[in-house]
Amino acid sequence: MKADPKRVLTGAHYLDGDHACSEGALAAGCTFIAGYPITPSTEVVERISERIPTVGGIFIQMEDELASMAAVVGASWTGAKPLTVTSGPGFSLMMENIGLACMLETPCVIINVQRGGPSTGLPTLTGQADMMQVRWGSHGDYEIIALSPNSPQECFWYTIKAFNLAERYRVPAFVMTDECVGHMTEKVIIPEADEIELYTRRYTKLPPEEYLPFKPGPDLVPEMVRAGDGYKIHATGLTHDEKGYPVMNWEVQEKLVRRLVDKIRKNADDIIEFEEEATDDAEVVVLSYGISSRVAIPAIQKARKEGIKVGVLRLVVVWPFPEKKVLELSKKIKAFVVPEINYGQIVLEVERAARGNCNAVLVPHGGGWVHNPEDIYKAIKEAVR
Repeated sequence: MKADPKRVLTGAHYLDGDHACSEGALAAGCTFIAGYPITPSTEVVERISERIPTVGGIFIQMEDELASMAAVVGASWTGAKPLTVTSGPGFSLMMENIGLACMLETPCVIINVQRGGPSTGLPTLTGQADMMQVRWGSHGDYEIIALSPNSPQECFWYTIKAFNLAERYRVPAFVMTDECVGHMTEKVIIPEADEIELYTRRYTKLPPEEYLPFKPGPDLVPEMVRAGDGYKIHATGLTHDEKGYPVMNWEVQEKLVRRLVDKIRKNADDIIEFEEEATDDAEVVVLSYGISSRVAIPAIQKARKEGIKVGVLRLVVVWPFPEKKVLELSKKIKAFVVPEINYGQIVLEVERAARGNCNAVLVPHGGGWVHNPEDIYKAIKEAVR
């Protein structure tokens, strides 16, 4: 389906990344937002709280982030396309109910504008240290989808993409931006509504007596219904059968959790997205995401002027991780150089996927600001020796 013209603020605008996320959510058909103010993500909900009532949606300021995530899960089951927004400590508070959303296969979107941590850390300054938390932060086995924009324009588009992926695969989908991108103001082009493709939630056509809320389709994703439409629904965080009823044995656990994992892993080739440049004859590849992918550009340019063959692999979708592409490149290069505003997170996935074929060189930064491009350049130069 196409976006609703009433929701799309068509034209050229100068927006920061947070506000661009707001406009992306509205264009994607978001109808419910529950959130709690937290720097540096507050601007997302400030803008959307003003805009969403004009198109028939609801914004609720909850008492905390745990309650915000719970409200999002409940709203999704009523047919809403829900969103919540957070950063740092708030993201930690959401983790229990993010796990619930995974177990209940609840489509929803979470925007995390990352800041420096741990604990209260640097509330107004940037970081990228939540990248492993988004993948592994709740307990048990499950899969999620996470995207990483590096500009306000991408904040708009990737928020829409996150909603489409959440609806298609019935999972929480995350927009993992950061303070720099969130507070960066650039030109954002918002197209006409008929240029924005939206995925329509797959509602069952079966009668109530035949419908099973957790019976998978061919792609391992079950069809949904709206609570209140006459269908019997039992939704629980306990291990459950296809009816949704708790069953406490390992056989049902294996069947359920294996599917929660496989519905993403077996569809990973359709979900994964990255930008690749000059890797055919590269000696070293800079693998990056978010704001660090922009900061790396001067370092790459300087190295190329000196004759170093530098390729680029920029992650658009960070989770699921593009391990096939990393493995492929690892067989023909000397090293990956991975700049991150943390002390080593995605670089561990690079190292794992490369399987010892080449080095994985971390260029760390503790947060509060971005890398000095000169540090990335030095790592590139050292990697080719």
